Amino acid sequence: MEFPGNLKYSKEHEWVRADAGVAVIGITDFAQDELGDIVFVELPKAGRKLAAGETFGVAESVKTVSDLYCPVAGEVIEVNTAIDSEPELVNKSPYAGGWMIKVKMDNPGQLDGLLAAAAYKSLIGK
Repeated sequence: MEFPGNLKYSKEHEWVRADAGVAVIGITDFAQDELGDIVFVELPKAGRKLAAGETFGVAESVKTVSDLYCPVAGEVIEVNTAIDSEPELVNKSPYAGGWMIKVKMDNPGQLDGLLAAAAYKSLIGK
């Protein structure tokens, strides 16, 4: 399992890669592995405002349906439409092709409340 050191992680198993006030968000390698084969992902439309911790969509696998939580507050500025037709990208490439949304952060300082890779690995017992 992979946990890139340049990302921040939430206790709900989302990751964040921040650059110039924009957060790219997806689910962790651990989360996609626990879900199993993902068959459908429901994501918000661009323009939606999200609070930190708010549900922004769902990931449906052959085993279960799981809510997706936004780790930071802000406005959705882009959605990964590739996973509409290829939801398996979340399984194959959770940190690259399987990203879910991009959010223009209201407060980049919220990143400080998220976990570093080592702390996230400790949280999940890896």
